[in-house]
Amino acid sequence: MRERLIRFRYRFWPDHIVGELLSKRWTETAVPMFFLIVTVAFFSLKIDNFISLNSIADTIRQSGEFGFVVLGMAMVLLAGGIDMSVGAMFGLSNLCALYCEQVLKWPVPLTVVSTLLVGSILGGINGVLIGYLRLRAFLTTLITLIIYFSLFDLLTLRFAVEIASFTPDSVVWDWIGNGDLMGVPSVGLVFGVMAIAGHIFLTRMSGGWHICAVGGSRRSTYNAGISVKRVVALTYVGSGALTALGSIFFAARLASAGSDTGRGLEVTILTAAVLGGIRLGGGKGSVAKAVLGLLIVMLITNGLLRLAVPGGPSRVILGTILLLAALIDIRWFKNRGKLIQEVYVSPTYVVMPPAPRTSRDSGSVYAVNDRLRDVELIGLGEVEAAEDVILDDADDLYCGSRHGDIIRFFGPDHVRKEVYAHIGGQPLGMAFDHDRNLYVCVGGMGLYRVTPQRQVEKATDETNRSLMSVIDDSRLRLADDLDIAPDGRIFFSEATVRYEIHDWHFDSLEGRGNGRIICFDPRTNETRTVLDNLVFPNGVCMDSQGHSIFFAETWLCRVRRYWFAGPKSGQVEDVISDLPGYPDNINRASDGNFWLAMLGMRGPAFDLAMRKPGFRIRMAKQLPKDEWLSPNINTGCVIKFNERGETLESLWDDGGLNHPMITSMREHRGYLYLGGLSNNRIGKYRLEGADPDFMQYRFAEGRREIA
Repeated sequence: MRERLIRFRYRFWPDHIVGELLSKRWTETAVPMFFLIVTVAFFSLKIDNFISLNSIADTIRQSGEFGFVVLGMAMVLLAGGIDMSVGAMFGLSNLCALYCEQVLKWPVPLTVVSTLLVGSILGGINGVLIGYLRLRAFLTTLITLIIYFSLFDLLTLRFAVEIASFTPDSVVWDWIGNGDLMGVPSVGLVFGVMAIAGHIFLTRMSGGWHICAVGGSRRSTYNAGISVKRVVALTYVGSGALTALGSIFFAARLASAGSDTGRGLEVTILTAAVLGGIRLGGGKGSVAKAVLGLLIVMLITNGLLRLAVPGGPSRVILGTILLLAALIDIRWFKNRGKLIQEVYVSPTYVVMPPAPRTSRDSGSVYAVNDRLRDVELIGLGEVEAAEDVILDDADDLYCGSRHGDIIRFFGPDHVRKEVYAHIGGQPLGMAFDHDRNLYVCVGGMGLYRVTPQRQVEKATDETNRSLMSVIDDSRLRLADDLDIAPDGRIFFSEATVRYEIHDWHFDSLEGRGNGRIICFDPRTNETRTVLDNLVFPNGVCMDSQGHSIFFAETWLCRVRRYWFAGPKSGQVEDVISDLPGYPDNINRASDGNFWLAMLGMRGPAFDLAMRKPGFRIRMAKQLPKDEWLSPNINTGCVIKFNERGETLESLWDDGGLNHPMITSMREHRGYLYLGGLSNNRIGKYRLEGADPDFMQYRFAEGRREIA
């Protein structure tokens, strides 16, 4: 009963969903969105007609005017800086716009350009001091805040009367300040356009990428050849220009130069940016987050004003919100990775069948032997991580490399070699189609093909997304082996949708059904998932009739069969359910049976741990990764089985001297060629009594024949 309860709890309780949600980038936007909803709900209960058309229009107008300043502040924060002088720049720019329009009586376009130029110069002063002279951003902008406000006070005292004595008669100026289009204020329209442009700039253009890179790591950005000083300086110029743009709308709406214009604005703007999720340390943030933070702050400000809260307490409330937002920002980004690590790995309850005996005197077909100890070695020290090997009808041998290359050893002696193609990712499973295209599963990239002209082409890197999945499983993370049906369709396995190739041991610790079998049709370029909820599916091999595929589930130590054609279409059958180790690639043998690689042998400790998910959870939380219990991969083995699931023989390298981790094997002309993801060589083992003319792939008149 206890084991049944444990099985039920770890099967149906969605532990892994929590980790998935925390790892999503959109959850960072969901937090300010939640605060926005709470803010609206709170003030709606306290204030009658808090949400009305007039109220929304006023909020949009004010949000638009200050929103430009928030965008500028966000840009500075993303680059790892801070600008405390935005309030003073806003006041000076507002004064400049009013003086040009109401004293000098310049045309509106000239007024706008002049004001933007003034704002850019004010921001540029900060940029030169901080970017090129490398002064402290906070202290520098605090000093320029004092200087700019002093200048603002002097100019206001000098020109306030002249500005107030004239009201401009301009339709364009009036529309800028109080106009609308279909009920949407003009400033809201312009701000919307600028927000969209800002999003495109940050996410799709090199300038935005440079800003985020500088905020993420200035040293790395400098080493990449990007001018950090120039990028930092330009962010302050942009901040000044955007601040001036907001002040233009403010000046056109109020048409007066108040002595308190811009005072305390830096607290409001900084609160909006940080509350929205713009990271104080730089490198993290978005326009959407800045807009959400702006809306929250404006709603709080307007709500407090309508509740008749005095200005002093309002600023205290905003300051408190800023303090809390900064605290959350620092603590969250410092501990987010650690928290995700603790909850992301989510083991489940797995009962392994009893392992068959493998001792030398057991009399079992799996009994340990030394048949692979003295195999011939190919490319010793010249290849690295040859996970799969394959031969063509010219006896040329192909294998992958950890460096993202496919290496070809020329037959028949396989001494001379060349880089056949460079793919860029770790090549895993390989297969030829009828046009001599070499299809390759590439870890982290998807399914690729190398043409006979040695051109590398992407076949597919995504499939249909599961409708009920929290994980975005449309992207292919770990495609690892494949085979091709007689009609040209390619069936390949994706070991896990949660982890990358270098984190495979995380998936072994979970034991969940994170893998799937996918079908790609080159005739239509359609990719679809045909079988999911598999536990690290690996080797894929077509049966002799071309109606089904055999595939391995590594961490469950079993081989299964999926029928995609014929009377059993859609059915899945167990073939071998109690292997002594962890199966990998499957390939055909010359006698009509199948070879199966075993990348490691089972042990009682790990089998027992699979029944103790709580133990595995504590291990993942409390121990470093290199001390986790993981499957044994130190002993190589190859077995032969038939379609009825009967194991016929086994080949061992006891002690793992030549092949400590066998992940693939390929029979060709009486020899068995061995590959291993952790090996720096390829093994060649002579098979007694095997067909000396057997080749898995034969090409004749442009057609491929499957042995």
